[in-house]
Order: sequence, then C-alpha cells, then structure tokens
Amino acid sequence: MESAKLLSAIIETAIDGIITIDDKGLIESINPSALKIFGYEEQDLIGKNISVLMPEPDKSRHDGYLHRYQNTGEKKIIGKGREVKGLRKGGSEFPFRLAVSEVQLHDRVIYTGFIHDLSKEKEAEEFLKNYTIELEELVESRTKSLKQMLYELQEAKEEANLSLEKEKELNRMKSRFVSMASHEFRTPLSSMQLSVVLIEKYLQTSDNAQILKHLHKIKNAIASLNGILNDFLSLEKLEAGIVAPHYDTFDVVKFSEELTEEMQLITKEDQIIIYQHTGSESEINLDQNLLRNCLMNLISNAIKYSGEHTLIEFSTEISKGHYLFTVKDNGIGIPQEDHAALFQPFFRAHNTGNIPGTGLGLNIVLRYVNLMDGHIHFESKPDSGTLFILSFKRKTK
Repeated sequence: MESAKLLSAIIETAIDGIITIDDKGLIESINPSALKIFGYEEQDLIGKNISVLMPEPDKSRHDGYLHRYQNTGEKKIIGKGREVKGLRKGGSEFPFRLAVSEVQLHDRVIYTGFIHDLSKEKEAEEFLKNYTIELEELVESRTKSLKQMLYELQEAKEEANLSLEKEKELNRMKSRFVSMASHEFRTPLSSMQLSVVLIEKYLQTSDNAQILKHLHKIKNAIASLNGILNDFLSLEKLEAGIVAPHYDTFDVVKFSEELTEEMQLITKEDQIIIYQHTGSESEINLDQNLLRNCLMNLISNAIKYSGEHTLIEFSTEISKGHYLFTVKDNGIGIPQEDHAALFQPFFRAHNTGNIPGTGLGLNIVLRYVNLMDGHIHFESKPDSGTLFILSFKRKTK
C-alpha cells in the first residue's frame, strides 16, 4: 500500500508528462504535467484514443503502428526515445521528446509514455542561432570596414603624391595596423566563441541564468571589439604619441576580479588564475581601458605560454606611493639572449616554436604603460616561468 502511494505521488508530482494507454491505444491515466503540457482536463482525455494528442500524419497512422508492433514485435519507438510533434487542445503543435515503455500487468499489456516538452529548448536554440547570425554579420561588417579603411589609405597615398619615404612609412603603418588588429581581436573573439559553447551546454539543462550570463559576456566582448577597432582608427595619432590617457577613480579589486573571471574562460585544461590584493585600500586612479588592455595581454601570454594543469598568479598592491600589478606564470620562460629585444614590435622569443602570436602584444603593453607614466619590469628564465610587474605612481585626486 505504501509503495503504491509513493508511486502515485511520484507520478503526480513529476515535471515531465506521463501517460498510460491500453493495447488498443486508449488513455487510461494521465498525470498533471501532461495535462498542463497538452492543455486538457483529465475528464477530456480518459478513455480517448491517444492519437487525439497527435498532429497528422501520426494521428492517422498511430493505430497501424500499434497493431504492427503487436503482430510482428518490431519496435519503432518502444524502449527507445525520439523527438516528435504533439498537438495541444487549442490546435497548436509543439516538439517534445517521447520515450515509451511496455508493461506486462497481470493478463494485459499497458504502454507508458514519458513526455518532455522541448518548446523552451527549441526557442533558446532558435535565439542562439539568430544571435550567432547577428555576430557573424557584425564581424563581416567590421571586416568590410577594415578593408575599406585600408583601401582609403591606399587612395590617400596616391592622391597626395607623397615622397618615397612617406609611401614606405604608410605601407609599414598599414601592415602594422592589420597585424595589431589581428592580435587585439583574438581575445574577445575567443571569449565569444567559448561563451557560445557554454550556452549550448547550458541549453541541455535549461539553465537560463547561465545562458543569460554568457550572453552578457558575448555582448561585453562585442563592445570590446568595437573599442579596439575605434582605437585602431586613431592608430596614426597613437604612433605620433598624441593620445592622452583618461584617468578615473575605480575599485581595483572589483576590476581585477572581473578581469580574472573573464580570462579564466580562455584558459587551458586545469589552468587556474589566482588573484590576490595587498593593501587596505582598493581605489586607484588610472586609465581603466589602457590598464585592462595591458593586463589582458600579460595574462593571455601567461595562458598561452604555460602548459595545462598550471597556476597563473595575478596580484595587485596599493602601497604608499605606487600601484603595483603582477602577473606570474610557470611557463616556458624567455631566453636571456631575447630579453633586450622583448618589447620591440613583431619580435618573438626563439623558444616560442609553433605557438601562435604576432610579437606585438608586449610592445602595446609598453606603450600603454608609458602613456600612464608607469614602468614595466620582468624576470624570466627558460622553463622557469616569467614574472611581469607594472608600477604606477599614485596620483593626487
């Protein structure tokens, strides 16, 4: 008796729909979830043929399916699961996953169907598909914009009839521009790609909170792409050294925790970024965008040049006169003979092998640090990892 009550309670409270039919296809029982899914009252369905819940052509074919199985024993869906269409009371169709089991009960056979409504999952898939198309269109649009700008640079060179030296300089700037764009676009694009993968994962569990979280990260990455593109449109001014930092006061702990969370998304297997802050104060006064680009570059390099199952240490410190930012890894390190040229554009250490990179990242970091009147220091040995320290003098508000 207790077992029967327990079974009844489980069926009545199940999230998925459960329907039982006899060997003629007539509905014997239906739980509340199934009633809710199909939009019926129990008295509307008990004793009715199960095909009333099916759209054509399954509606007309169902009895034939059942008779064929009873005569031949050939299973099409019994003992298996598949995605099918259902018909609600109002006439609308919807997708659901159906699993059917056969139960021998005394001298008769009943069939039990388990119904999982896929409407929300399909809506989310459609949303993700449309959002992916929008992202692809945005990237294509930005690519066209980049090509157009390079074309206009070429046109400007021809129209202005510059001297040979200026023509060479313009070509160098064009090449440098394309290389920088490729380098700087990689991190936000990787973040978007990983977020899309995670959204696909969370769709399987209908975890809307996580889906929204990663859609938000994609939006942030798109904003970052736009910011980077706008920076590169002013590349000539940056080359001339006339781009000034914009200082504001912000919480370095919150800033660093958010950055750590974002960079953790692109780590290798079992790579962990550990963040620590030293000092009783947390507010600093620097250019937040320039600082973010510097730290993203250093942490990205730490990830890239370290193996799996490693720790990356990221720390901030506010002392009496300075702000300090430290990134330390246990990666391949930098040969001593490469230290002197490390911050030169397009330079790459000789032990990087096939690890991708343009050799521009540290040059960009150095220029941004210099714009904020800071200093950069590093220590590194082959196979012993690398330590980078950025230091900035505290500014009076």
